[in-house]
Amino acid sequence: MTDYPNVAGSKGPAETSGEAACEVDCARLQRMVLRTIRRAKKAGRTAEECAIALRLPRVSAQPRTSELKAKGLILDSGKRRINRSSGKRAVVWVAKEYSQSVAAEGGGQ
Repeated sequence: MTDYPNVAGSKGPAETSGEAACEVDCARLQRMVLRTIRRAKKAGRTAEECAIALRLPRVSAQPRTSELKAKGLILDSGKRRINRSSGKRAVVWVAKEYSQSVAAEGGGQ
């Protein structure tokens, strides 16, 4: 999709994926996810932590982190935390304005 990351993307040939992407209010969800990451300051948040804080399904928050990363608004802090739902390690995202302080502490990439 040529408008990515400003509109939700879709994967695969199934028309249902594209239909679902068209119904996502991408800009609003991106603002919400970015706001919750910024509020965490240099501690950052995983996509799952964003979803929990915003009371959204993880599948609504997770893609927004990819879009925000593509826009250069958030960065991988280099830290990992365990997702409660899966028990697996997840990227801790920080807002661009906090990336230097995280890197200075040895957490950034």
